[in-house]
Amino acid sequence: MAERPACIGNFRELLEPTPPWSRGTDLEGEIARLGRTLGLSRIGVNYQIVPPGHRTSLPHAHDREEELVLVVSGTPDLWLDGTLHRLEPGDAVAFPPGTGIAHTFLNNRDEAVHLLIVGDANAADALGDRVSYPLNPEMRAHPRFWHDAPERALEAHDAKPKRTGELSVCRCRQEKRRGRRCRTE
Repeated sequence: MAERPACIGNFRELLEPTPPWSRGTDLEGEIARLGRTLGLSRIGVNYQIVPPGHRTSLPHAHDREEELVLVVSGTPDLWLDGTLHRLEPGDAVAFPPGTGIAHTFLNNRDEAVHLLIVGDANAADALGDRVSYPLNPEMRAHPRFWHDAPERALEAHDAKPKRTGELSVCRCRQEKRRGRRCRTE
């Protein structure tokens, strides 16, 4: 069999830890930068593994970059303007640019979440993309901060992942509201 060309790669072999600044935080995980590594210059394609009790990013919105996220495995919670939406494998979410809709993906489960993320590879340089972080005022000093992002009402969720113990309490409350006995009691 012929040697594989550089345009073929397996995400497992390309996985690397998230950047050093994320270590020891709830942003820690693994990422394979497939697009860049396999030779794409305009399309950014990343495969991200989010461990239990972690999230993909600070809640953010882009003014010029388009993003699409496909859930490959696991059941993440999509944080969208302060509201959680449970996703499952096969679900895809699109984030059009300029809307100001803030988002992040939380792993509130006991197994890792695998996501395929597609966007503009050089949005900051080629498009002049700016980013808004509605829950993180300290990010206003970032040179790419989107200061004139559309004002959007945010619901109450803090965009932080909950640990398994906290989740079982939440599940029990939900079961009791439905008139069912909680399995952990």
